Amino acid sequence: QVQLVESGGGLVQVGGSLRLSCAASGRTVSTYTMGWFRQAPGKEREFVAAISWTGRTTVYSDSVKGRFTISRDNAKNTMYLQMNNLKPEDTAVYCCAVDRTSVLHRTIKEFESWGQGTQVTVSS
Repeated sequence: QVQLVESGGGLVQVGGSLRLSCAASGRTVSTYTMGWFRQAPGKEREFVAAISWTGRTTVYSDSVKGRFTISRDNAKNTMYLQMNNLKPEDTAVYCCAVDRTSVLHRTIKEFESWGQGTQVTVSS
């Protein structure tokens, strides 16, 4: 069974940057698609980005495309989310999860083994 732990969140000003990490334990995730989701107060959880098990293919939501970069290091069993040019609307709890299929899904129901999340707050 996979356990995921997110880290790297914090308080940052508009235009700033943060790098989130998602560390996996319990078993290797090197053959799984992985993804980032976020949930803002009073809103539903939404897709942010996903990455194939090779790391060669990525997908992003329109709201973060061009500002966020997803990556992974299979040797470290870890996934990352580099977030640049942050905006107040990026404020949310960011969670990571795995998808046992090889398809880059964007829907929550395809993902499992959710981490607890890390808070990102962007102040103006």
